[in-house]
Amino acid sequence: MTAGTRAAILAAAASVFERYGYDAATVTEIMARSGTTKGALHSHFSSKEELARGVLRELTGDLAVEPADSPVQELIDMTMAVAYRSLHDPIVRAGLRLALEPASVDFSEVSPFPAWAGLSEDLLLRAGERGELLPYAVPRETAELVVSAWAGIQLYARAVTGRRDVERRMSVMWAHLLPSVVMPRLLLELDVAPDRGARVEAVRALRSSSGS
Repeated sequence: MTAGTRAAILAAAASVFERYGYDAATVTEIMARSGTTKGALHSHFSSKEELARGVLRELTGDLAVEPADSPVQELIDMTMAVAYRSLHDPIVRAGLRLALEPASVDFSEVSPFPAWAGLSEDLLLRAGERGELLPYAVPRETAELVVSAWAGIQLYARAVTGRRDVERRMSVMWAHLLPSVVMPRLLLELDVAPDRGARVEAVRALRSSSGS
């Protein structure tokens, strides 16, 4: 199977999982949307379950953002960029539905949230070493709080506005959380504007297109 065929199958699976959820999705519709045969699909994905796991693994892929003056800003950028992608990337939207909604299959071993918490903790540990965190801020606990709040915002925004205002809600979360975590001197320097994720992703796209 070529990389292009695999990508087409995953994109089709994502669109079906996003629309119907895991249990109501069918391999037949995924094949129809991807334009592949059953043999081509099963040469790489043995089942609907494996397709879902493939989508979830894509969700935990490259989360790196451009280095910032502060590790806390990098953490903000990572969360805001994924929030932006949840509006524009079908893989992210489908992966979030698979990760957040109950289903007949347990996908906890490929859930993105532990990986995101680990990355968040690493950034907060670096921030602590640089003297950016308040003395009582515990990096692991703060990381898990950030990821938990992020996931909750996704659920709430999807339920009430179809995620249309998820970036604004993320901005509000950071505005409320940061004063209890970081040193006061940083509060005016950190960028938590609702469009921060869009700007981070624009830089990523520019660098990717230039090959740098």
